[in-house]
Amino acid sequence: MAKTITCIIVGAGHRGFLYADYALIHPDRLKIVGVADPNPLRRKAAMERYGFSEDMCFESAEALAATGKRLADAVINATMDEEHIPTSVPLLKLGYDMLLEKPFAIHPEEMFYFLDLAREYDNTVLICHVLRYAPFYRRIKDLIVQDTIGEVVSIQMSEMVSYHHLAVSYLRGKWSNRDLCGAPILLAKTCHDIDLMLWLKGQKPAEVSSFGSDFQFAEFKKPQGSADRCFDCDLVDTCLYSAKSHYLAHPDRWTFYVWAPIEDIENPTLDDKKKSLETDNPYGQCVWRCNHKNVDHQMTTVTFTDGSTGVLNLTGGSAKGDRYIHVIGTKGEILGSFDSGTFTLRTIVPEHPEGFEETQIRAYEVSDASGMMGEHGGGDILLVEDFVSILQGETPSISATSLEDSILGHLTVFKAEEARKKHEVLELFSVMKEHGLLKNSDMDQAIYRRMMDAD
Repeated sequence: MAKTITCIIVGAGHRGFLYADYALIHPDRLKIVGVADPNPLRRKAAMERYGFSEDMCFESAEALAATGKRLADAVINATMDEEHIPTSVPLLKLGYDMLLEKPFAIHPEEMFYFLDLAREYDNTVLICHVLRYAPFYRRIKDLIVQDTIGEVVSIQMSEMVSYHHLAVSYLRGKWSNRDLCGAPILLAKTCHDIDLMLWLKGQKPAEVSSFGSDFQFAEFKKPQGSADRCFDCDLVDTCLYSAKSHYLAHPDRWTFYVWAPIEDIENPTLDDKKKSLETDNPYGQCVWRCNHKNVDHQMTTVTFTDGSTGVLNLTGGSAKGDRYIHVIGTKGEILGSFDSGTFTLRTIVPEHPEGFEETQIRAYEVSDASGMMGEHGGGDILLVEDFVSILQGETPSISATSLEDSILGHLTVFKAEEARKKHEVLELFSVMKEHGLLKNSDMDQAIYRRMMDAD
């Protein structure tokens, strides 16, 4: 019988609990034995939820590391973006294996420092690119690997961030600007998607360009008569982004972030929530006046070392959130919607009356594909399952994200954001080579040079 993996939660927020709940489903495979979080209420909640003693509650990752010994097999690091590296490093040095939330780094320098450290200590580090595990994308990957559509020529991806999600996370919320989270929206939101693009293609990125702006929510576009806070505004009952309609009238939509300022109140009433939004709760701010520093749309183009291309179109403010994908190969194509859980497979058949054959494929039964409740089309639990299996000595699944894989995706995002600001096309090859990310890369190098030398 395989060993039960013991684990400590570092960052006992929404994502931390979501991953840790695998232990409640499969207690024979994973056991949560401790928590590190500065909030005493969250530490208490974790202790009661998973059944460990108070002596395994720590105020921080540093306090956990200060014990000087490894108290579990692994940690689930679900801290905020800018805290990932500082909290991970001391635990990595103590020998903890790690399930690390994305984006795992917010600067290239700390990303490569962490890579060198992980190589030195030989820890298992699995980055939470959960969409790789969603049956929708896994099925598409399987078809590509099976050569069903031939060589991939182009991958076109769109992420439509709903107006509600955009407001709660990237205008008013934790990821509204780099001063709060350290990461631009392309990193915080779509490092998932860039990782998917690279994974599906199975080729390293060579060049990247990107364009985008804050088109909808620049302060000069604020509605006439608007106020700094929704409940002080004459438009509170009519504005599409009213905090009243978003968080009080519809408390089932992403409100687990909204009420953090009053989490010390047990079972807060509607009046408690309204008072919070009226006073100091950041989610009560006008979306045009809330000091966000994100673009609301961004298009990123990647050229791979074999000359194929990928495009990611991020658009915030859509009526409905969804992810769309169109993979075009030399023998056919795949076109689908993540939120619906279905895609169309078309293969070239010259003798067919229409010149192709078409099949509709349902990858999964629709269940919160958006990730609003954290399921990401079934990917979250499958990710933790794979992590546990790896620590038990099993072979990683095709969806497993190595640290090197995640670095390629993050590097692409960093370069894309730089390209957007500089209005330039930037190459990635030299950086990858510098940090040892081009193993067995003679072919990559030759193809890249031919591509760069072409007229």
